[in-house]
Amino acid sequence: MIQQNPIQRRFELSARIGLFGVGHHVYWQQFANLYDQMVHKLQRFEEKVKSLNVQVINFGIIDNAESAYALIPKLRAGNLDLLFCDMLTYATSSTIGIIFREIQIPLVLVALQPMKALDYSQSSTCMQLLNDDICALPEFASVALRMGKKIPPMIIGTLENDPQTESEIADYCRIAYVLHDLQSARIGHMGHVLEAMLDMHVDPTLLTRTFGCHIVLTEPDDILKHYRKIDDGDVTEYVRCILNFFDTPEPKSDPITRKLTDEDLREAAKVGVALERFIEEKKLDGLAYYYEAEEGSDMRRLVTNLIVGNSLLTSAGFPMCGEADLKTCIAMMIMDRLDMGGSFAEFHPIDFNDGFVLVGHDGPHHLNIAQGNPVLRSLLKYHGKPGSGASVEFKLKEGPITMLGITQKADGQFKFVLAEGESVAGPVPPTGNTNTRGYFKPDVRTFLKRWFAEGPTHHFALGIGHKAETIRRVGEFLKVEAVLISDV
Repeated sequence: MIQQNPIQRRFELSARIGLFGVGHHVYWQQFANLYDQMVHKLQRFEEKVKSLNVQVINFGIIDNAESAYALIPKLRAGNLDLLFCDMLTYATSSTIGIIFREIQIPLVLVALQPMKALDYSQSSTCMQLLNDDICALPEFASVALRMGKKIPPMIIGTLENDPQTESEIADYCRIAYVLHDLQSARIGHMGHVLEAMLDMHVDPTLLTRTFGCHIVLTEPDDILKHYRKIDDGDVTEYVRCILNFFDTPEPKSDPITRKLTDEDLREAAKVGVALERFIEEKKLDGLAYYYEAEEGSDMRRLVTNLIVGNSLLTSAGFPMCGEADLKTCIAMMIMDRLDMGGSFAEFHPIDFNDGFVLVGHDGPHHLNIAQGNPVLRSLLKYHGKPGSGASVEFKLKEGPITMLGITQKADGQFKFVLAEGESVAGPVPPTGNTNTRGYFKPDVRTFLKRWFAEGPTHHFALGIGHKAETIRRVGEFLKVEAVLISDV
């Protein structure tokens, strides 16, 4: 079977980004046309940001304390997710001090000089001023520190033909997607944490305080009422959708697996339709769930057959997290908005011969980051849980991977635990669960000891690409501590 196109998002990502330029008002009368050149630089930067599919508000140039104070109410009214300060030339710190004090919006300082180097044989003071983008960065950083604020992140490069700069700008626009969606997300919580998992428990109020999201407490009956109304036509259409993305091979070595049965396929489809109607009714943006229900009941059939529909939803930008793990549901949303995928994962057995650890989980996963077509198998039992039915199996795309765990410290505050590694080719267990061969530096034993020593939960989000620094920046904007294992 030829691998299908990626599952499309349920909605377009969006974010509102503001930008303003800074300069020194004394220069404009001293050097003809310099101000117009500054306006052009700011407009060119605006074009770059707009090309990244975000809404942009250009607040123009401020060049003294008066204009900085006048900008404050406009920034507050902008409903912004992120703010760029374009360092057009040298500017006194009076243009930024009050903004540091009054504005809580995540701020990035951008210094992009037009020329890669001055033309020294033709250089002039005006040419220098036009390229003096970094000159005020230390002054601005010092004032941030004196205002009791974190020094803003900085992008330093050239205005044109600078791939590193382009990549950094794109990363911050992705971060704006994360911040935009977290602060308005409605994440459902259905059922309860899988019994005895003390690391999973979390205070919904603290989630709202830290990330902005609202936790919608829902009941399994909210899905069951839709499940009981599904007709055969809806099920048949959803079956077609499922088979468009999954292979259904014969079983291999695991005796609890078998080839996907028609009964399990249609049950997964029926639950998938009910799930879609449930999240539409509740206006949800994600869901963490776990429920067991009475053996033999309609509810047991429903809650144990969510895996397939949940995987399709997760792949469409709607994170679904088993075992009622709200923290990992948020981690999955962060990764998804950064275009990394974001699958539910934990550590499985180590291969001491080849020096890797299997990473994966049962339950829902992000199908768009699978290596080849994902597989559906019928399981005779879900290990450690009640029920049986269709289950998702795949391994991540080969190449760089990143892990994000969200844990809590003794004071209740959240902490990001991050690591980067590689997903490499090789067989994985054909158990109807995801598994990936994860290689981590300096070696598997040392890495795992360092990861565990940070007090993570046993779950984490697993995505493709090396984006730990970008996620760490998300943590800084949210005032969440972030630890990268390679730094430990």
